[in-house]
Amino acid sequence: MYNQPEAVLEQYDLSVNQITKGRGVYICDTDRGMLLLTPFRGSKERAGFLRRMLEYLQAEGLVVEQIYRTKEEEVLAEDEAGAKYILKDMFAGSECSTRVREDMKAALELLAHFHILGGGCPIEIPEFLKNEKNTLLLLYEKHNRELVKVKNYVRSRKKKNEFERKFQEQYPHFIEHAKQSVEKLRECSGDEREYRLCHGDFNQHNVLKTKDGWRIVHFEDMNYNLPVLDLANFLRKMLEKNNWNEELGMSLIQSYTDVRPLSVSEYRQLYLILLFPEKFWKIANHYYNSHKAWLSGRDIEKLDKVVAQEEARNCFLENLFSFLS
Repeated sequence: MYNQPEAVLEQYDLSVNQITKGRGVYICDTDRGMLLLTPFRGSKERAGFLRRMLEYLQAEGLVVEQIYRTKEEEVLAEDEAGAKYILKDMFAGSECSTRVREDMKAALELLAHFHILGGGCPIEIPEFLKNEKNTLLLLYEKHNRELVKVKNYVRSRKKKNEFERKFQEQYPHFIEHAKQSVEKLRECSGDEREYRLCHGDFNQHNVLKTKDGWRIVHFEDMNYNLPVLDLANFLRKMLEKNNWNEELGMSLIQSYTDVRPLSVSEYRQLYLILLFPEKFWKIANHYYNSHKAWLSGRDIEKLDKVVAQEEARNCFLENLFSFLS
């Protein structure tokens, strides 16, 4: 980030002792405690809603980061180049471990509490926060077209490298899952009554274990959508790290549903989201958009891992599907 954080912080009524550059943010030691100066991509209206929403969550007992106003009572601060920032609380703690079951369960229990509050929010949801209906379907249709594009490119290659040979071999299986997911999503768009405020980027990096308990952080991607999207995003990441352990996966879902039960419709949505072979698509998309003259060994390793985990993933999905029978 090319800016002067000191100049931005001068817009706030606080004393700064030290500024340290973190991962995409500035860590600020101030007379108000440890704060984060974070780039903000959205509008002034979005930042204002985010601040009000975080105040609501805090008032309802969910301890979350709060956003500070400038001396001019603005939610956003700008540097000389026009880049926008928010200043918010910083929680000291360790990220949710992808190896410790109790960490993962605690994260999902907290997510469920957040979703409950997100469904009863008294603050009017602005239109810019709402996703168009069938956004997920449109996204997966786009991903499918991208997979077909990669397949056609690989097929046109006369001399195929190791990645291309493996991709071509595995493509029929994974594209079948991708098509099934899209076809069923067309029939299952989701009940609009199930929409509520969602985190938008719920993963192990955004759940911290502090000395005072668990905290969700980084709400900047908050949106109004189906809560199973948050749940599915977290589950996929945890299960990829644990070879799609069937028992672990069902245990994690149970941790969430013990706090906020899922409807049959939501179970179906969750199944279809996880059915889509997102990791296979991501690897293929990275390969297609990279420099073809240089073959990434990392792409081959990732593809081999996805293939090796596929039997376990299928077993988990079959178990999850049994809930819909």
